[in-house]
Amino acid sequence: MNLQTPAEHPFAQFVRILGKGKRGARNLTRGEAYEAMGMLLDGKVEDTQLGAFLMLLRHKEESAEEMAGFAEAVRERLAAPPIAVDIDWPSYAGKKRHLPWFLLAAKALAANGVRIVMHGGGAHTAGRLYSEQLLSQLEIPLCHSWQDVDQALAQHSLGFISLGDWAPQLQKMIDLRNTLGLRSPIHSLTRIINPLRARCGLQSIFHPGYQAVHREASQLLGDCAIVIKGEGGEIEINPDATSHLYGTENAENWDEDWPALSAQRHVKPESLEPDHLLSFWRGEVSDSYAQMAVISTMALALRGLGATREQAFERANTYWSTRIKSN
Repeated sequence: MNLQTPAEHPFAQFVRILGKGKRGARNLTRGEAYEAMGMLLDGKVEDTQLGAFLMLLRHKEESAEEMAGFAEAVRERLAAPPIAVDIDWPSYAGKKRHLPWFLLAAKALAANGVRIVMHGGGAHTAGRLYSEQLLSQLEIPLCHSWQDVDQALAQHSLGFISLGDWAPQLQKMIDLRNTLGLRSPIHSLTRIINPLRARCGLQSIFHPGYQAVHREASQLLGDCAIVIKGEGGEIEINPDATSHLYGTENAENWDEDWPALSAQRHVKPESLEPDHLLSFWRGEVSDSYAQMAVISTMALALRGLGATREQAFERANTYWSTRIKSN
């Protein structure tokens, strides 16, 4: 029997802050979030603490200050080189109702010189189609290092790098999805990090209420960002619904509503056929839903780079009509 009280683990304070009951629990401050994430990334936390911390955050719902503090801790440890990027494009949700038309939007933008870095966390949920599974088919470069990203941008203005190649600790946390039974706040965090400090970070948050929190976190970080409720959780405008844009730039917030582009909702396809993406890109088939989704998603990115909505759509239509020649 040990009669001496063991010393408390340094990380225990953060678990206690979040889990001290309805009256005692509170949000982490930005500084506490920064310190806590630093310990997680540096491997100074027990596995039981990691699970408890992530699920307490998930139950409570993370605050903007917490997300900003987490992001700062990650950025500090990345040691990413200075690579010029126009758009940071996180892709972590996967699609299950419609094909990932946003991939064609990124290709068409890149064909016209918009430098885009995409990143994702792998196929963590069954029944979804993930970007990583289509990169080879769509000829989107898969990168494994920042040097690869630099080369891909120089040659194609577009590259995809997996989270495990630039933040393996975060990938490990995402991979706990099927162990814990719930997505953790890390899925949200990856959308905010903007590892190469692109001119604009695009974010898609599906659950109502989270969009404003993400914008506030990006504002705290001093970033330019646009947050939407994208189709299926990916950065893709749903042409059948009104899209609200939560923007922030130079510490100033702005909002826009983009009306639905279709008078009536399209019928969801019975199955997702990846070959249809390439056929549509080549102009071999027509698809009204795809056309609207691709062009409006391109316009979203161009809006983030400073164009007005009208300018963005005009430019997006031009980029799409000349995509084969440009590519």
